[in-house]
Parts: sequence; structure tokens; C-alpha cells
Amino acid sequence: MKTVQVLGPGCPKCEKLKQHTEAALSELGIEATVEKVSDIMQITSFGVMMTPALVVDGEVKIVGRVPSAEEIKQLLS
Repeated sequence: MKTVQVLGPGCPKCEKLKQHTEAALSELGIEATVEKVSDIMQITSFGVMMTPALVVDGEVKIVGRVPSAEEIKQLLS
């Protein structure tokens, strides 16, 4: 099972990224744990300086923007 983390302080863009990520996982039928990380120390531990960011299995995939569900599906498959 994949671990997916959405990094961000809780802004609307972060919430949109979480929604797009959950939609992409659902459409692909992938079981994953989706975690929202809002702690700045945890976010910077990934080397991320701009949010929102998407981390899949510990690897930073997207930083500083909200990709479409289609783009996230490509990253996950």
C-alpha cells in the first residue's frame, strides 16, 4: 500500500491538492494512506520550501502548485 502525503499549512490550494490526490487514487483503484502534513518542521524535513507539495512513498513529486487529478494519476501509475 502506498503512503501519500500532502504538505501544506491548510490553505485552499493544499485542500485542493488533497482532493485531486484522493480522486486520482480512487480512479486508479490504488489503496493508499493519504496524510495531511501541516507541521512546518516536517514539511522542511522533506526539503520543501514552497507548498503545497505532494510526497509519494517518501519521494517529493510536486512542489509549489496544484496538479490536476490526471497529472497525479500519471505520477502514481
